[in-house]
Amino acid sequence: MTKISESTVRRLSHYYRVLEEVAAEGQKMISSHLLAEREGITSAQVRKDLSYFGSFGRRGLGYNVEHLRTEIRAILGLDRRWKVALVGAGHIGAALLAYRGFGDQGFDVVAVFDSNPERIGQKLGDLVVQDIAKLPECEGVEMGVIATPVRAAQEVADMLVGAGVRGILNFAPRKLRVPEGVTLRNVDMTMEFESLSFVLSQTRARPRRRAGE
Repeated sequence: MTKISESTVRRLSHYYRVLEEVAAEGQKMISSHLLAEREGITSAQVRKDLSYFGSFGRRGLGYNVEHLRTEIRAILGLDRRWKVALVGAGHIGAALLAYRGFGDQGFDVVAVFDSNPERIGQKLGDLVVQDIAKLPECEGVEMGVIATPVRAAQEVADMLVGAGVRGILNFAPRKLRVPEGVTLRNVDMTMEFESLSFVLSQTRARPRRRAGE
């Protein structure tokens, strides 16, 4: 298969959400134009993204909502359950664990770890926080989430890789190194705020034009 860009995969996720919305509204068919309109892109881009994976629509009729939703769900790997380990039981970790949407999409957090003795043994939702030293014993986990302080993030990433984890979602605001064959995604909320701050600051700094100019 042709290498699919990350931006295409992200748009597939957006299409999937749009399809869930229109299915809930009772809509049976949807056009590439409507999919594009909801995402603020062109219908040609929608058709191009979907064409990487097959032919799903009918000329003049569009796409069957339920069929396309099922197909994209399978493309994204959401037609199965994924076992996830969470490392870091602080504020971010606890908030992630409390979010039920992950389970609805097939991501089951099956274990949570921390190095803080005050947190080990505590219950978070249905799980008991385990000592991070037990992470290598966690079998069958394919994804890991890092919600630790910066200084511990690389060591935790190494432990997850050693435990056989193939995909890591990192919330620690630093670059991590992982070996080939392991997929890493970074979620840096501070950087996103900084990006917003930049845009707002530039907008505020822009001088207003006088009438008649």
